[in-house]
Amino acid sequence: MIHSLSHRQQGLLLTGGGALIISPDALLIKLIGLPDSQILLWRGLLTALGFLLIMLARHGAGTVAAYRRCGWTGIGVAVLFSLSTYGFVLGNQYTKGGNVLMILAGAPLIAALLSRLFLGERLPRRTWLAIWICLFGTSLIVLDDAGAGSWMGNGFALLAATALAANFTLCRTRPGVDMSPMLTLSGLIVAATAGLLGLAGGSIALPPADSLLLLILLCLVLLPLGFTLIQRGPLYLPAAEVGLLMLMEVVVGTLWVWWLLAERPAPIALLGGGLVLGTLLAKGLYERRLERRLRGLGEA
Repeated sequence: MIHSLSHRQQGLLLTGGGALIISPDALLIKLIGLPDSQILLWRGLLTALGFLLIMLARHGAGTVAAYRRCGWTGIGVAVLFSLSTYGFVLGNQYTKGGNVLMILAGAPLIAALLSRLFLGERLPRRTWLAIWICLFGTSLIVLDDAGAGSWMGNGFALLAATALAANFTLCRTRPGVDMSPMLTLSGLIVAATAGLLGLAGGSIALPPADSLLLLILLCLVLLPLGFTLIQRGPLYLPAAEVGLLMLMEVVVGTLWVWWLLAERPAPIALLGGGLVLGTLLAKGLYERRLERRLRGLGEA
């Protein structure tokens, strides 16, 4: 069915679907309740295993060849994805969650600038408009939780946003090459560095059964599946648009926390969420109409 869609529609479906799948991330991290070093260790190990299982299911005997196709660019993708993981987790440790989300909302803008600078990609005005509107909407979502925080925490959040944007931009340098296999390596990098830190602090331990079950759900199932779809986004869409669609995670993740933890967002946050989702929907519908019109002219 997906192959009957246009190239662009496939990209929107993959990236948007991936963002929805990983949207419970913040909720489950809250429920797991482990120190950040342990979360990073188990997140790295389980996601690496999850990404490997997905690769084996997709490619079978061609799995090794799929890894080799990524080349040195894939190594860079793995390192950048690892940095974004560390930036997100440690950013939440050292500053307010609202600060982290607000800075992460700048990832589409950073991706647009990087793509323009290094790839010469020009975005239509509607995409720039959507980026700025969504950035404003995300700011409204996290307004209650935002604050001065700390320079260190804000720096980690900026690292996460920049690494994520650079990751998507780097993928665009190898058109037609699926870089999602290298997320396996990223998980191993995160686990190895977190393990070394844990050994230094003597804090490595098997999580309690309830936390372990949630870790398995999040890190073995949801994150590998969701990020595999998202990492394929740059095959079809500019890096800035992939980052823009990932803002769905912020909005839907807020709703997850509201629904299951009764942390009711402020009315202004609901307004911001509606603004983000409305902008993405309006942009998608307009571009679908534009695509149909161009297709009709081509057939005439």
